[in-house]
Amino acid sequence: MRIARWAADGVAGEGFVIGDRVVPFPDSRTVSDVLTRGLSEAHALFARVSDSHGTALADVRLLAPLVPASIRDFVAFEEHVEGVSASVDGKSEVVPEWYQAPTFYFTNPHTVLGPGEHLRPPVSARLDFELEVAAVIGGASGVDGANLTADDAAGVIFGYTIMNDWSARDLQSREMKVRLGPAKGKDFGMSLGPWIVTADEFEPYLDDDGFLAIRAEVYVNDERIGHDLVSNMGWPFPELVAYASRNSRVVPGDVLGSGTTGNGGCLAELWGRRGELTPPPLTDGDTVRMVVEGIGELVGPVGAAVPAPELPAARERSRHRSREEQVAR
Repeated sequence: MRIARWAADGVAGEGFVIGDRVVPFPDSRTVSDVLTRGLSEAHALFARVSDSHGTALADVRLLAPLVPASIRDFVAFEEHVEGVSASVDGKSEVVPEWYQAPTFYFTNPHTVLGPGEHLRPPVSARLDFELEVAAVIGGASGVDGANLTADDAAGVIFGYTIMNDWSARDLQSREMKVRLGPAKGKDFGMSLGPWIVTADEFEPYLDDDGFLAIRAEVYVNDERIGHDLVSNMGWPFPELVAYASRNSRVVPGDVLGSGTTGNGGCLAELWGRRGELTPPPLTDGDTVRMVVEGIGELVGPVGAAVPAPELPAARERSRHRSREEQVAR
């Protein structure tokens, strides 16, 4: 099943994509409702609809397939880590800590973009994309989302979508030197889509270790920049979800990105390996197209940069006054 959100003639819709048509959920359900109720109920809803009651896919504008409850993005591809580390300090390496546990960061669910929606980036000399697949969490009977085993985590993966984690590498590099982040180098935009494909559709693609053996490619202005197998991740998706839930909780509507694929899954990896900005950073007018087997394609056009207000530097503090004197002032 494919789950989508769309707009047509100013009216929003949420439901299934069946063939070349979109069909609203019965009973005015929303994607959020369906995720909360879980995959089995989604199948029951699907059995009640007919594509004859839908609208041609060509006549609607697809939106991001969900409004995420939260977004965690992992860094699960070893080859990506090798290449990007070289772009930062000229040394291609994977630190030992990477192998010990899957690492992720939280990003902004309020700047999610849908298919074909223009990115309005910050002013950046090194604007980049990141080719990823994301798992979408749904409800499951008897599972509260905390301290999940990998088996339990597999049961709460409702489906998968394509993720483009847009990145301003110059901003990201500055802030991560403070040993925190990424933040403003990332949180201006995250494209998701074109729809959620339910997890059961991917069972034929699972290898013996539980990895998704699907192809992923990325193009800039119709030139293929990178391609990889998603099964080259260091951990399969259920282990990523289980780790995210460790001493914490995942809930329906959470989105968990795989991290950037290797072999040209982003420009920064290639810059690191080649020692130069080739291919060049993204700019106004470029179009990034991601194609993932079993899901479809996600197109992201780049628009004009949006200048931000000037940022003052930190104020200097005198180190000659005692703490008591500072408090007295």
